[in-house]
Amino acid sequence: MTLTAILTQEKDGGYVALNPETGTTTQGDTLAEALANLKEATELYLEEFPLVGSSPSLMTTFEVAHA
Repeated sequence: MTLTAILTQEKDGGYVALNPETGTTTQGDTLAEALANLKEATELYLEEFPLVGSSPSLMTTFEVAHA
């Protein structure tokens, strides 16, 4: 199963990783660690709450006015 990972660098160091299909979120000191932690967290989530009939996420960008 292929899922989406969104990784964001934190100001104080490290990364936050989010899987939008399940809502699982985790962190790590490096990109690789954050992604590995997200994979583990998502696998554990899916053991309890399997995805049924889901389609791939669509990711895009958009702009907002800067205040």
